[in-house]
Amino acid sequence: MANRRDIEREVLGAIAELSACRPSTGELFRGLHTLLAGPLGFDGGCWHGTDPLTGFPTSTVADGLDPGRFEQAVHLEMFGDDSTNFAAIRAAGHRVQTLDRATGGRPESSIRYRELLRPCGYGDELRINFDVGGGRWASAAFMREHRRGRFGPAEVRLAERIITPVGAALRDAHLRTLRRARSEPSGQSTDPSGQSGPPTVAILDARGRLRSADAGTRELIRRLAEPIAHVCAVPTCFLTVACRAAHDTGTSEVRMCTPDGQWFALHASPLDGGRGDVAVVISPASPLHRLPVAILAHGLSPRERQVALHALRGSSTKDIAALLHLTVPTVQQHVTAILHKTGVRNRRELVAVLTADHLPTLSLPPGA
Repeated sequence: MANRRDIEREVLGAIAELSACRPSTGELFRGLHTLLAGPLGFDGGCWHGTDPLTGFPTSTVADGLDPGRFEQAVHLEMFGDDSTNFAAIRAAGHRVQTLDRATGGRPESSIRYRELLRPCGYGDELRINFDVGGGRWASAAFMREHRRGRFGPAEVRLAERIITPVGAALRDAHLRTLRRARSEPSGQSTDPSGQSGPPTVAILDARGRLRSADAGTRELIRRLAEPIAHVCAVPTCFLTVACRAAHDTGTSEVRMCTPDGQWFALHASPLDGGRGDVAVVISPASPLHRLPVAILAHGLSPRERQVALHALRGSSTKDIAALLHLTVPTVQQHVTAILHKTGVRNRRELVAVLTADHLPTLSLPPGA
């Protein structure tokens, strides 16, 4: 029987093979779910694609879960005061956490356990935030039935070890979608149905259920169809952005990418009338919306990100050195590293690859 170290090596090797095939985010989630079910020992689980800047859930791939409880799970995740929420785990300085460990062995103190996990027959949950290189690329939750006991140190260790390779694969998948982004003529935009036109709109109630939508939005909803979310009639990104706006009585925004590589920005705002309805406006993500994701997806270090942003603003090497309190040679070294990681030859091409749409004359950087 293989020991845990052998199992870890086998899992990491399988992740490397899967990543080498350059799968889409959804394909990667499905492959990982199958690969990790045995080694982590879970009976049900879900993967969430996220806005890399905020960690805001934008998509869901799930197995072994009740679609009828999806809406409840979203509300508990976003508004429940619980130490096992993804945001709470991140705030506590963890990337991996279990229900048992987060509650000090008292799972009944968790509202998620009382209202969602226990009624579904689950006794413990293992959660992972795939935060790598400054980006929040995805989150995952794995549930184990009561009869199988709790997640132990071996499963936690394996979960911690897969974060870096999985996060890197997700980052590269985002980079590929950015490089495939369609080039639009100046002053024009592409609506969710793929046609040139203005932004589209959907009206959702306070629970995230669809009240009304125009043709372009309905086409986008069709393209983003998630079986786990069908009970709400909208994909995860619509549900979460609308619920956040309704709960906070303010605006909410999220970036998301379609399976075929189109990036959109969703803006949600509460409507007057007292019913709690929310308007969600969907528009193609502008270069400025994609810029932070592009910087993270190219794997730039924190200092390289600072240098790159000043370079994009047109600052000279000398000016950047003064602004960041660095020497000119140090800034030059950072610029050289940035050009190498982004696969370009000069600052003009750097501006193009980070802010413009696909340029066929520029190649992907090594390993992308």
